[in-house]
Amino acid sequence: MFFEGHDGTRLWYEDYGRGEPLVFVSSSMLTTDMWEYQIPYFAERGFRCIAFDRRGHGRSDRPSGGYDLDSTSEDLAALLDHLGLAEVTLIGHSMGGAEIARYLAQHGSGRVGRIALIASMLPFMKQTEDNPEGLPEALFQQSAELLRNDRPRWMARQSQVFFATHLGNDVHPLMIDFTIQQVMSCAPYATQQVQQAIFHTDQRAGLREIDVPTLVVHGAADFSAPVDVTGRRTAKLIPGAVYKEYPNAGHGIYASHHPQLNADLLEFIKG
Repeated sequence: MFFEGHDGTRLWYEDYGRGEPLVFVSSSMLTTDMWEYQIPYFAERGFRCIAFDRRGHGRSDRPSGGYDLDSTSEDLAALLDHLGLAEVTLIGHSMGGAEIARYLAQHGSGRVGRIALIASMLPFMKQTEDNPEGLPEALFQQSAELLRNDRPRWMARQSQVFFATHLGNDVHPLMIDFTIQQVMSCAPYATQQVQQAIFHTDQRAGLREIDVPTLVVHGAADFSAPVDVTGRRTAKLIPGAVYKEYPNAGHGIYASHHPQLNADLLEFIKG
């Protein structure tokens, strides 16, 4: 099914089950298919599960602009308005978590009951004078240059640590291949633009203003979003946030640790 984003861009969404609404906001470069361990689980337990493909991703249109976080969070707002959702639980992974935070900063929590931020790219990835915990821009630019000049090689390198299989996480090679297929299906221009948006957007002030129950889940072995830069700091900034850290989880926590993650999400939602 399709809905119109904030600027008329045609975006794909999926809607399963009936009951209290959960909206899953995907990682950069991934699609609704990333949630295969979550959507059936929660639909079978009486929840309405909704997910959508970001612009430039999956089955959605590939416009030439609108890949900054202000714009992509407006697409999230357009989905909630399109479906008339209220008291929704927003669940975001990686960039999806950053979009949820931006949505709340721009629209407030009128439609939102609670949020869950999983391996999220928050609060501010770039190292600056007032953000010494961030990552050096030179390091980011090296990665961006490889992505620009040899995207398959960049994807292959990321896949080696994405699920932290070197720590014994049991992720089948077919799941790794499927993840790479999703990533490679993303528009190359969109891939570059969303990476820039994630790295350069400072959301520290907005996190301090979040006024809904929040669960932050992060892996201690996350290579893409190092826990000292992201998860731990995010949990400290959000008033009253519940923080759960998985010792051997990487960025692909939604798959590698899905039984534990689903149980923690369910406890949080019911609580």
